[in-house]
Amino acid sequence: MSSLLSLFRRGPGRISAAEALRRTADGAAVLLDVREPSEWDAGHAPGAVHLPLSVLAEGARPPAPADRPVVVICRSGNRSRQAARVLADRGVSAVDVIGGMTAWASAGFPVRDVRGDAGTVA
Repeated sequence: MSSLLSLFRRGPGRISAAEALRRTADGAAVLLDVREPSEWDAGHAPGAVHLPLSVLAEGARPPAPADRPVVVICRSGNRSRQAARVLADRGVSAVDVIGGMTAWASAGFPVRDVRGDAGTVA
């Protein structure tokens, strides 16, 4: 029965790219990018912190103060949803960005590569 209930368990919240920018622009929340290093290097949101989902799943914690909520982002929203659930299960206040960096870039929000130049979503 408990496995059946887990199918219906509501996961962490999901927010738009615009809401993610609003929550993280002033530093009230941390923007955590869980994509792989090559994706991060190609382009990420300025001010985001990087921790691949594979590393997070192994038990690593985001490099951010524990008292700040986390907004998780990936390329399309699939990995960030998984990461938000992992964080929530660990007691971290976390939401994920619907549409990920693809939605972020489509909204016209800045994307920077590893050198700080204009980046792309890979």
